Amino acid sequence: MLDHLIKGADLVDGTGAPVRKADVGIRDGRIAVVAAAGAVTEGARSSEDADGLVLAPGFVDPHTHYDAQLFWDPYATPSMNHGVTTVVGGNCGFTLAPLRPEDADYTRRMMSKVEGMALAALEEGVDWSWRGFGEYLDALEGRIAVNAGFMVGHCALRRYVMGAEAVGGRPTEAQLGEMVRLLHEAMDAGAWGLSTTQSSTHSDGDGAPVASRHAGPRELLALSRAVGEHEGTQIEAIVAGCLDQFADAEIDLLVEMSVAAGRPLNWNVLTIDAAVPERVPRQLLASERARKAGGRIVALTMPILTPMNMSLGSFCALNLIPGWGDVLGLPVDERIARLRDPAVRAEMLRRADSKEAGVFRRLADFGRYVIGDTYSPENEGLTGRVVRDIAAERGTDPFACLVEICAADRLRTVLWPMPPDNDPASWALRRETWEHEDVLLGGSDAGAHLDRMCGAPYTTRFIGDCLRGRKLVGLERAVRMVSDDPARLFGLRERGRVAEGYHADLVLFDPERIDAGPATLVHDLPGDSPRLDSRAVGIVSVRINGVETVREDRVTGAVPGRVLRSGRDTRTVPTR
Repeated sequence: MLDHLIKGADLVDGTGAPVRKADVGIRDGRIAVVAAAGAVTEGARSSEDADGLVLAPGFVDPHTHYDAQLFWDPYATPSMNHGVTTVVGGNCGFTLAPLRPEDADYTRRMMSKVEGMALAALEEGVDWSWRGFGEYLDALEGRIAVNAGFMVGHCALRRYVMGAEAVGGRPTEAQLGEMVRLLHEAMDAGAWGLSTTQSSTHSDGDGAPVASRHAGPRELLALSRAVGEHEGTQIEAIVAGCLDQFADAEIDLLVEMSVAAGRPLNWNVLTIDAAVPERVPRQLLASERARKAGGRIVALTMPILTPMNMSLGSFCALNLIPGWGDVLGLPVDERIARLRDPAVRAEMLRRADSKEAGVFRRLADFGRYVIGDTYSPENEGLTGRVVRDIAAERGTDPFACLVEICAADRLRTVLWPMPPDNDPASWALRRETWEHEDVLLGGSDAGAHLDRMCGAPYTTRFIGDCLRGRKLVGLERAVRMVSDDPARLFGLRERGRVAEGYHADLVLFDPERIDAGPATLVHDLPGDSPRLDSRAVGIVSVRINGVETVREDRVTGAVPGRVLRSGRDTRTVPTR
């Protein structure tokens, strides 16, 4: 007896094979039978007619920060609503374990600053009762709706071993040995490997460079070698050049780490812009050198343009433009006065357009900003308008115009920059880049930067675009790119495809409607904290390990997800 039978679906099985009409039967959390439509004769406790609907494997998001959110939101919303059945957490060097009790406050403030998580939500929504990484995984076991695997954050390892000296210090031999021991212990418990950051954009709650930014090659290679001693592990690494173009030394370091581990290393995010044609070949040079040296380096890139709002009143990407943090970090009144100074604005614009600004140069065209929420009578009627149009009416330059609008709101104005790379040439370059063997779709940052961006819906938006929009790739390939491809990179056992014996992680959707709704601000986090959310359109059903978790964009309340542990749930992916 089958537990459930899906009849007459247009099956896209994740392998890239042509769509076919099929019946799919589920038993004990796995796919028991895949047969031609009408061929299944075995009885089923429940069934549904899926004529006209597409049945696909559950989507795998390779780069999330759901490490904390899963404690107050076991459904990993909105990712699960958009068909994501497996999430990878613990990225960018940041995890909540291992943890000494006295470091919980530091960790919360760091996560709030560097990953844009509401501090109140971190304080009220997580109990912080674990120490070891295994205890952290155990705290999630049996209480989540999605499948989740986690890397070990380098910053947490350093803080646990070195305390406050983790910021600014280098470990002694004994301390490095203890970090390696803790990493082994975490991987024995099921951690997927190591994540680390040396990005100049990553600072802790005190404004200091996060702990892993102080690590040298000796430390990074020692940890990488430890990763290679465990089945089914990986490395995820961020360096400053990830944002724009790698330096030679960064390429050398990433290659050495992958080779030392004998494991794939992934990084994010590869920004594809036809206005900067040299970026893609430079970034993929790391992959080419790794292949020659016996390693593998995989670039994550997003298949959609994820809107991210800005503000002159709170920390955002504008603070990361060289020289801007000094102004935007001032008290509000002083900040407004400085921003109104033409000489200050001129210097800020010069710095924003300089080579040192890297990818943040994309944010410097203030005429292309759209005004979002406003809070003063002076700004009534400006929401939804483009700054260049308002500036033309007022006879001023766009940046000065934007400053005056924000000043009227005491800098609370929400700003939406229009992406500069939404042109046909950039989309053609994306399609070409996706052909590379070491390019993978991902980089949503789901679970982080909650009030600034909403990258989680990239799966539905991408598939909808492939079906009814730009049609850059066909449906079969699009599904493979967000299911089997990431599953294969991480060595997931029996996931990523619709095949007999595989876990029944399934998405049933309407190809005429699948899409993502606009991002809207909601206040549903602990402490009434805000986040951006996006409704899923056209997702009929999501099943995880055979159990339905979403029906018509509504969470069912079931929690059939599993903590996926390295070795048991992942196999080693060779680099040669």
